[in-house]
Amino acid sequence: MEHRTIGELMTRQVVSVQLDTPFKDIAQLLADHAVSAVPVLDGLGRPAGIVSEADLLRKAADRSDLSGRTPLPHLEAWERARAEGRTAGELMSAPAVCAHPEWTVVEAARLMEVQNVKRLPVVDETERLLGIVSRSDLLRVFLRRDKAIQEEISREIVGRTARLGAAGVTADVVQGQVALHGSVEEPLLIPVLVRMCAGVDGVVSVSEDLKPAMAAGPAEGSGAPS
Repeated sequence: MEHRTIGELMTRQVVSVQLDTPFKDIAQLLADHAVSAVPVLDGLGRPAGIVSEADLLRKAADRSDLSGRTPLPHLEAWERARAEGRTAGELMSAPAVCAHPEWTVVEAARLMEVQNVKRLPVVDETERLLGIVSRSDLLRVFLRRDKAIQEEISREIVGRTARLGAAGVTADVVQGQVALHGSVEEPLLIPVLVRMCAGVDGVVSVSEDLKPAMAAGPAEGSGAPS
């Protein structure tokens, strides 16, 4: 099976800023390009961090509310230092958590989950910026058509495991939900097929109604001993 790579899904025309880009210029870029965050690049074009709307809003949250209705938030020392920042380098979340173009959706999604980030700059082998991939980019694999999913399962999974006993398996796909039907020669093959189908790009869920193939009867002409 060939999974779509991050290089295929990423946005290549990336809006970025430099370490010394001023606060107001960052805010203007976010508004002009309708994005919520931008990579911050060092002098060699490598992502040093990410500056987001949340980073900019920290400054507003740290200001006094003259009405007295809203208590001042409690900020940790590092948060207060960033709230007082004036440039991208002082405001950004760092270091940048990056992906590589050959990664799969699964690899990128797992890194986003572990690092609790919404986007990943994509870099080459020299760590220079190539693009950026967001959660919404990763979700694009689920727009894949049911027919394409069904054809891949039939060809790449059922077809290639037929000699192992999966020749009697068929797959129906509706809205990305895969239903396996038929019979297998070896029951231990059932969880393997389910796991393989779940790894196909665009699959939402996998269910199975697979049964062991009937054992062959006695050879013709053989009978009970008299």
